[in-house]
Amino acid sequence: MKPIELSFEFFPPKTAEGVEKLRASRAELVKLAPKFVSVTFGAGGSTQQGTLDTVLEMTAEGFEAAPHLSCIGSSKQSLLAILTQYREHGIRHIVALRGDLPSGMGEVGELRYASELVAFIRQEHGDWFDIEVAAYPEFHPQSKSPRADLENFARKVKAGANSAITQYFYNADAYFKFVDEAKKLGVDVPIVPGVMPITNFSQLMRFSDMCGAEVPKWVARRLESFGDDRESIREFGLDVVTSLCRRLVEGGAPGGLHFYTLNGAQASKAICQRLGIKSV
Repeated sequence: MKPIELSFEFFPPKTAEGVEKLRASRAELVKLAPKFVSVTFGAGGSTQQGTLDTVLEMTAEGFEAAPHLSCIGSSKQSLLAILTQYREHGIRHIVALRGDLPSGMGEVGELRYASELVAFIRQEHGDWFDIEVAAYPEFHPQSKSPRADLENFARKVKAGANSAITQYFYNADAYFKFVDEAKKLGVDVPIVPGVMPITNFSQLMRFSDMCGAEVPKWVARRLESFGDDRESIREFGLDVVTSLCRRLVEGGAPGGLHFYTLNGAQASKAICQRLGIKSV
């Protein structure tokens, strides 16, 4: 198996305890020599300062850190201020998303789609930023149809994206089919599979309901059968996700694997070890 490039997603912690947990997790995951790490951006920019603070701390530790940036609910002026701030700090990698409106906010903002955000970033900052966008192998839950979702993805890439990271999934066939269909629309950038380790059954089902990711019935039934047996859930989850990752890599998934860590390290680290990725 060829060397696997890794990247990890984190979210800005909101408590002192969360800050320490994230620092401990980074200390473990940096040993796997990730290509970059990304930091999420709350609905309507609600974690804007936390995103910047976390990115700057990670950068100081030697990571290439890519802040997420969502356009929904934001003005062009506010987005430009954030982009300028990132550039002033030497940040050259960004994850451009549509995002979700925070509860109670009625204004969608001046840019309604991620493709418009990508075009805006290119218009204002040229090639300064390496731009990632999102992809949905099982299709965005708000899309009108699979074809419409593919066309929307192609627009984001043609607006100037360098690569894409997918929503997590557990069906490798869905990923490979999505990549093939995107290529037919002229998409020629790497589409990196997003990986969600399985550590908590109820949490997994809640997340999946929100984002439209399908948990195969046989996986859900097995997880449910374990009840509160966390060790059995952990071992079964490691088996399922490691097998998925192995198939993705062997099938030629470009750009490696992107892990949704939920600010923890152990599950992602264990999967990487099972894949034969050694710590440095």
